[in-house]
Amino acid sequence: MHDNAPDDRYRYDLLVIGSANADLVIGVERRPAPGETVLGSDLAVHPGGKGANQSLAAARLGARTALLARVGDDDHGRLLLETQRAAGVDTGGVLVGGAPTGVALITVDPSGDNSIVVSPGANGRLTPEDVRAAAPLLAAARVISVQLEIPLDTVAETVRGRGPETRLVLNPSPPAPLPEEVLAACDPLVVNEHEARYILGDGAGESPHDWAPALLALGPRSVVITLGAAGALVADSRTESLDHLVSPKVEALDTTGAGDAFTAALALRLGRGDELREAAAFAVRVGAAAVTARGAQESFPTLEEVDAL
Repeated sequence: MHDNAPDDRYRYDLLVIGSANADLVIGVERRPAPGETVLGSDLAVHPGGKGANQSLAAARLGARTALLARVGDDDHGRLLLETQRAAGVDTGGVLVGGAPTGVALITVDPSGDNSIVVSPGANGRLTPEDVRAAAPLLAAARVISVQLEIPLDTVAETVRGRGPETRLVLNPSPPAPLPEEVLAACDPLVVNEHEARYILGDGAGESPHDWAPALLALGPRSVVITLGAAGALVADSRTESLDHLVSPKVEALDTTGAGDAFTAALALRLGRGDELREAAAFAVRVGAAAVTARGAQESFPTLEEVDAL
């Protein structure tokens, strides 16, 4: 099935199970020292969170996308729901209440360096029981994408609860030790250089070309290492191949959310029946397009914008 025709057994190309945050951003001349107060710019509130970023990025590219997440019964939660619906995401799986919506408090200095404090809020209350209750949603998805801004138990329950032919894509961010059953289900495990080094530990070696086979040896069926402007490395246990996919040359304005756009694009093309290398080549172009505009969700490209590269 390589003609990108939707598979009739599945209602969704992609189900994202993950976080939804409000990003509260203030520009500062410099970050405060302990005990110090500094004045900043007007507060800007943006929809964010890795889960919500991925589902919105996929929907903007034309995928049939659903989101399973938890938000608070508050203004931030309503903003996140409205943004997802406006992009065409099915939000029937988004649970409301139990805690305030997760927020990221972000200060940005003139050089673009940021400091972030995350309050997981409702994201931390997305439970294995919630995943079990959403069994019909999991069964309706060709591919499920997860990250680690929700409890690891919930990710493990996703692994156990998915259909026998449903493919799992995991971006372990923020990185944490992964149980064997989760690693074994990843097809692919999507990591950046920092996450790869974390998972491999001290014996990682210096080159991403060494990391890919070392990551495969831990149990995932395939591995994709994102390399920023240098593109991505793809390693597949089935073909025993290692491919370096080069990124188009672009002028990067803001890399926020680019990794989420990459992972979403990769997952949606796998859901359409692409081989891993084809899917990753498309994802590299999407990631490149995403860095040419400011912001996270605001920067996610449409199919036309990707084709323009």
